[in-house]
Amino acid sequence: MTGDSFAAALRDRGDNAHWLVPADGLRRRLPVRRWHGPAGMAEAAVVTRCTGPTLDLGCGPGRVTLALTGAGLTTLGVDVSARAVALTRARGAVAVRADLFGPLPAEGRWAHVVLLDGNIGIGGDPIALLRRCRALLGPAGTVLVELEPPGSGTWQGQVHVASGRHRGPTFRWAWLDTCAVSGTAAAAGLAVGEVFRSGRRWFAELTRSERPGAPRRTPTVALPQP
Repeated sequence: MTGDSFAAALRDRGDNAHWLVPADGLRRRLPVRRWHGPAGMAEAAVVTRCTGPTLDLGCGPGRVTLALTGAGLTTLGVDVSARAVALTRARGAVAVRADLFGPLPAEGRWAHVVLLDGNIGIGGDPIALLRRCRALLGPAGTVLVELEPPGSGTWQGQVHVASGRHRGPTFRWAWLDTCAVSGTAAAAGLAVGEVFRSGRRWFAELTRSERPGAPRRTPTVALPQP
């Protein structure tokens, strides 16, 4: 996926419609106003489950990165979009422009990885994405992931973003519902610790197995300089 895929939505803070359009299904309206607004109750339900250094993958304009930072956590936003990174930094949070499948700071030492706002779709392969998240975590780390509601099913394929008459580039995407997360997580070496709901949104906390008797500790992570 290129950094230009969501460019029009990242530029727009108004009520203009932006749609995620699958090649073989119904289009979905992107919650652009929510992206640019402050973190809400659903995000707070995720933030409260984070107790140590946290990666916000696909951070967009940075509202979740800022909420995690405001909770006193060492937090790094990651996005392929230069504009997303600039918006996150303008809020006062730390972010880097990078492909999450490429090298990232402090790999294997993060306490938590966060995938919200449909970011389980990044790359179009949830198993590969969760396997990558597992590699970023410390031994006792967790992945907090937003999911589709029960019964929504799973999907993988080609999509593009439509903004008015503008059609963005095609890229691979996916979605995953609460009923399918257990098998997907297991294939990535993770287990479902909890599925929870906040308002109309659904989330799961995924864990990786620790060695029997291994001590739990909060890792120390140094953030890159702006």
